[in-house]
Amino acid sequence: MDLRGVFHLQGWLLIFLGGAMLLPLPFSFYYQAGDWAALSLSAAITSVTGLVMTRRTRLTRDVRVREGFAIVTFGWLMASMFGALPFMLSGATASYTDAFFETISGFTTTGATIFTDIEALPRGVLFWRSLTHWLGGMGIILLSLAILPFLGVGGMQLYKAEVPGPIADKLTPRVTETAKILWAVYILLSAAETGLLMMGGLDLFDALCQTFGTMATGGFSTKNASIAAFPSPFVQWVLIVFMTLAGANFSLHYRVVQRGWRVYREDREFLVYIAILAGSSVLIYLLTTMPTGQHSELAVRNAVFQVVSIQTTTGFITVDYELWPFAGQMLLLLLMFVGGSGGSTGGGMKVLRIYLLGKFVLAELNRLLHPHAIIPVRVRQHTIPREVVTNVLGFSVLYIVIFALGTLAIAMMGYDMPTSFGAVAATLGNVGPGLGDVGAVDNYGAFSAAGKWLLAFFMLLGRLELYTVLILFMPAYWRR
Repeated sequence: MDLRGVFHLQGWLLIFLGGAMLLPLPFSFYYQAGDWAALSLSAAITSVTGLVMTRRTRLTRDVRVREGFAIVTFGWLMASMFGALPFMLSGATASYTDAFFETISGFTTTGATIFTDIEALPRGVLFWRSLTHWLGGMGIILLSLAILPFLGVGGMQLYKAEVPGPIADKLTPRVTETAKILWAVYILLSAAETGLLMMGGLDLFDALCQTFGTMATGGFSTKNASIAAFPSPFVQWVLIVFMTLAGANFSLHYRVVQRGWRVYREDREFLVYIAILAGSSVLIYLLTTMPTGQHSELAVRNAVFQVVSIQTTTGFITVDYELWPFAGQMLLLLLMFVGGSGGSTGGGMKVLRIYLLGKFVLAELNRLLHPHAIIPVRVRQHTIPREVVTNVLGFSVLYIVIFALGTLAIAMMGYDMPTSFGAVAATLGNVGPGLGDVGAVDNYGAFSAAGKWLLAFFMLLGRLELYTVLILFMPAYWRR
């Protein structure tokens, strides 16, 4: 393990992060928020620390698989540790635990908050809160691959460790070029959404912040009532469209630009993704309207919005879904596990893994009927290697085990069962709102410090696909 090289690259990440902390300053000055000093000091502390780290260490060799896991995991932790400074120095949070929880929730695009009055936050800090989403959405490491070319040496190891999903989709032979392409798509979609939201009546500040939460599938809003504070049908349908795009594979969007709309029709994962969204929306609509018989565009919009928001793990809210029938709440809980597509900014187990599991089960059933037949698992006209299928099976079992143990641990802290499994499902799946005391109109502020640190760990596990983090706890990982 080249620890000097690992911390050398962490230093460059901190320098970049310090620069990003200056981006909210124009809004701080414009709204006379008074938090410019806290943001500036945070940027200085972060950048100087990063500069010292780069001066005291050096990259001695190419990044290997072992270093890749450490760089990505420590990168997320370092970003969250220093990204919490604006919350602390501005007085927005009373403890470092709360500041760290809010920050890692932002960078991991979870959207779980400890704040009860979001609108009371200074505008500069509020913008930084949303910006952590946008930076974490496509990935701090992936951004570094795009803007720091020297990370391209061994960069595939970082790319594989950071990109969500069972299959890392390289668009070009060079990882840095792939990172630039994905970030270009990300920025263009973000710009388009911001423009449309401003056409819908939002000012630049609110439009940018809602866009950051949408494209990162994060869910931090600038309003206490989340998206319910923007009742415009146009605004909410725009968010539905862009949440759907953000929950799909970004490589797919790039290929659509190259080859046309037929790329969407040819991609099985995308079709399954859309089918789940459509089918679940219909079910939720029927469950919420049949008891009352009140059918309207608003009922359709609420059903579609919440299904898309929960499955893409965005976590925006337009209605208190805990008032829905129990079956509707359970359906949303299941969608938290499904999550977005592989290669998207969404969390959860990923549609591609669910699809692969389904294909694997069908292949095994056919193999029982035809014991001597060779029945491969195929996705996108490619035969999936047996080791990838094994990885998906192992990941799925591990995900369920961690969810069960996490629910037990939270319940042992004194929380009721709906709150316990809702909180773990929402943080492990990077969704944000859960059930019980962390439902649609609630927050995580009442959790104990121990509970917040445990849930923060689940956020990191979910964002980095379990293995990237858990492998660091293996003694064999640290041996020569």
